[in-house]
Amino acid sequence: MAKVNLKRYGLYLIRWQLSTPILAVVLYTLSGTGKIMATTIANLIGGLIFFWVDKFIFTSELLAVQWEVKDTVVCVDCGRQARGYRIVRAAGYDKSRDSKPEFRCEECSKKKTEELRKQGIEI
Repeated sequence: MAKVNLKRYGLYLIRWQLSTPILAVVLYTLSGTGKIMATTIANLIGGLIFFWVDKFIFTSELLAVQWEVKDTVVCVDCGRQARGYRIVRAAGYDKSRDSKPEFRCEECSKKKTEELRKQGIEI
């Protein structure tokens, strides 16, 4: 099973719960227009509101681990010349202002990622 971004999942569940009372108010307000008409309008209003909320939840860079990748670097750990990877930002980890960023080859990057996970950083 693929790893789930718990921040995104949690926000989605909260959003899901918030949609019920919001749409219930719309249904109550439009109850005089008939069940089918009220339901159709409520669903359209829900789509107009929650499309943007869902788009933010599932595409926002604020909720994701940010990586930087360069085609050719010298790995800071093993010295091999290869495609380089580094984590720029994650929850509890911010190297966005690092004046000397450390890039790693794919193999060393995987090892570094595991070290960070063991330190409690969600990647």
